[in-house]
Amino acid sequence: MEQQIIFSNDIPQSLNTALGGLDYNKTVIITDVNTRQFVFPKIADVPVVKESPCIVINSGDINKTVETAATVWKQLETAAATRRTVVINIGGGVVTDLGGFAASVFKRGLRFINMPTTLLGAVDAAIGGKTGVNFGGLKNEIGVFNEACAVVVSTLFFDTLPPTELKSGYAEMLKHGLLSDRKYFADLLGYDITSGDRDTLLGLLKRSVTIKRDIVAADPHEHGLRRVLNLGHTAGHAFESLAMKRMKPVPHGYAVAWGLVVELILSHLIYKFPSDILYTVAHYVGDNYGTFTITCDDYDTLIALMRHDKKSRGGEINCSLLADVGEMRLGTDVSTDDAKAALDIYRDLLQ
Repeated sequence: MEQQIIFSNDIPQSLNTALGGLDYNKTVIITDVNTRQFVFPKIADVPVVKESPCIVINSGDINKTVETAATVWKQLETAAATRRTVVINIGGGVVTDLGGFAASVFKRGLRFINMPTTLLGAVDAAIGGKTGVNFGGLKNEIGVFNEACAVVVSTLFFDTLPPTELKSGYAEMLKHGLLSDRKYFADLLGYDITSGDRDTLLGLLKRSVTIKRDIVAADPHEHGLRRVLNLGHTAGHAFESLAMKRMKPVPHGYAVAWGLVVELILSHLIYKFPSDILYTVAHYVGDNYGTFTITCDDYDTLIALMRHDKKSRGGEINCSLLADVGEMRLGTDVSTDDAKAALDIYRDLLQ
């Protein structure tokens, strides 16, 4: 069955539509502490929300672990969940990643619906079928591909988000713009994510989700084309993992923004990606996301983390790069010298 993506601020109707046609005996909600506090007052009167047992996990990527998943499985058992139970994940990327993973393996697989409450969740984590948890200090090291039955996308919840969370999600949209065309990318650069109107954002969001959905539909298990969605993520995940090692976690989207700069530098070095767009992106990222401070002493650690990325087939650094906006180059092996040069230029541009 093709995944439903429902864009609407009518939450009761959207959930009814998402559940329609499913043969199920009950629903169980998975959410986190912050979502429970700030978002649930907006949906407290929704019948499905009122009637469903609610599993609440701790907030933050640091809690996206096997141990947290185990507590979810225990509570699913307490709720008497069966193979006919539908899980509804309400929250940001941590909830949809972990909730989707927990549902996918409990009793060999429960169906689930994602209702992202953050921009990052709406544009990235909730759509595409990637689920998982962090393990051994590495991002999303354990997980499965399994799409939600439906995804409910709404801007209703975004006014509960601080600017940091909005910017985090917007970095993924910038990535989609780079994968698409110059017009859409320019539209994204011209929108003020912290104070722009939400109707305009919904239009930009629909375009972004459509770009990702079409890529995922063509390559659901990341054997080829889907690898382009990793633009910015090989370096970004390395920044994110280094931040975790420093015990100073950074928002995922911020790491992706910094990773985009590094990988556009690599794109310029290897494929002559236009320097004017590279400088435009670096300027935008510096103004909106600041920088992740590194020194040359961090290079070996960052390169080792990039080599450990799931896209690596034999311990090399493997990136999806661009020759121009919308001109993708899949699976490029990057030399250590080029990686170090890119990190040098990153520091010149952002530090």
